[in-house]
Parts: sequence; structure tokens; C-alpha cells
Amino acid sequence: MPIADVPLSAGVGGVHYLRAGTGTGLVLVHGTGATAEGNWAPLAEAAADRFTVVAPDLSGSGATTDPGGPITVDDLVAEVLGAARHAGLDRFHLVGHSLGAVVATAVAGTVPDRVLSLTAHAGWVRTDPHMAFQFDLWLRLMRIDPGLQARLLQATAMGEATLRSRTAADFEAAAAGFAALLDGAADGFVRQVEADLAVDVAALLPEITAPTLLISGTDDRIVPPRHQEEQARLIPHAELLRLPGGHALPFEAPEAFTSAVLDHLDRRPAPAR
Repeated sequence: MPIADVPLSAGVGGVHYLRAGTGTGLVLVHGTGATAEGNWAPLAEAAADRFTVVAPDLSGSGATTDPGGPITVDDLVAEVLGAARHAGLDRFHLVGHSLGAVVATAVAGTVPDRVLSLTAHAGWVRTDPHMAFQFDLWLRLMRIDPGLQARLLQATAMGEATLRSRTAADFEAAAAGFAALLDGAADGFVRQVEADLAVDVAALLPEITAPTLLISGTDDRIVPPRHQEEQARLIPHAELLRLPGGHALPFEAPEAFTSAVLDHLDRRPAPAR
């Protein structure tokens, strides 16, 4: 398990990352409360036959360590770039989900010459009052009982088709599984949600030069489609793809999500050597 030492605003962090496959670099950035493996296993497996896949655990997740304190988007950008550099990737394709989509767009706007293409699912430009109210509710529930937060996410993170198909036992099992994850990583989840509250990457988006695909779940209640529409207005020549599903689209419909990402990658010419 490779670990990259990365300078952060409060000291040096040890960024754990997964690496698989060979070929052009493909960096995957996970969302709030997730890990690299939990967020990206289907896509990493599908892409490893032709890409060098690098997926870091962001601060607050997995085996990554940091000095503590607030998590900032700038530090998460540094972690992504540090993991890519440690893995030997100079230029790379970039994919992000949720908070990871925010970070991925910030990376692409910070070092546009290093990003071959960008795919961002369920991202946003800045946290608006609706999202701030939602994230504050998450933090309040975490202080009372992480199990309540797990139950809320099962009710809000999925699309209509998934919600209709689930039985009562399905809801209880999924909530129990996520509660167990939160119990083991409550501090990291809280710190990442606090980072969600502070998001504002509007100034970086016009700097993006990479071919960009924005994926929007039509039933996303957590980061509604209006946020991806705002991204599309600010990122030059961005393509907006709407897919049926909720915020948890990579988990609800991994085949459709993976197919959309790989199609975007396959339309990009191989980088010159």
C-alpha cells in the first residue's frame, strides 16, 4: 500500500493510495465518507487493463493520516497531486465523485497542463444555503447518533428506481452497514462534511482546459442537478450528461456509470510520449 508524504497547510500528511494497472494515468477522487476502494472498485477494475489507476484516500478516510484540524479543498488538491506524483504520473485523466468532483475540478483548474481529461459526477461550484442547511443537519445528527445519519442517507442518496425496488429489510440492512462505517470513521466524516460546507471553487473553473464531462443524477437530492448546470456554465466547453439515478449513482448503477466514464476516456487521444 503506497503512501505519499504530502505537505499540507498544517504539516505533512501521509496519503495512502491504491494503484492498479498500466498505461496512461487515471486518478480517481472519492466523495464524503467514502474511501478509494469503496467508491471506485468497479471503475478501477474496468479501467486497469489500459490505465495506471491511482486512487488516494483523502484526509479523514482510509489509511491516510494528516496533522488534524480543518480539511480544506486546497489541502485535498495537494493530496491528489502528491499521490499522482508519488505514483510517477506527470499527466493524467481525472475522475471525481461528490466532494471528490469538487476537488477534481479544483485540480484541473490549478494545474490545467497536467490534466488530460476531467469527469466530475455530482459536483458543485459553491455551497449554497440549501446545501449548507443539509450539511449542518448531517453534523447535528452525527453528534446525536451516527446511525441516524446513516438512515437519512439511505432515504436521500438513492434515485427513484432504487427507492422503489428496496424492501424494508433492504433499507435496514443498508442503514446498518453504513452506520457501522460511520462508527469507525466518525471524526473523518465530520471533518469532510465541514470541508463540504466551505466549498467555493468558482474562480478555478474558467481555468480548466481539459475536455470535461459533467455527470448529473436526475434524482440527486443531495447535490441537485442545478449545481452541475452551474458547473457547465463556468467550465469552458464542458459536456453535461444526465443519467437516471441519485447521488449514489456510482453505487446504484455501477455499469452505467462506468460505461459513461470509459466512453469519455475512450474519446480522448492517447497523450504524446
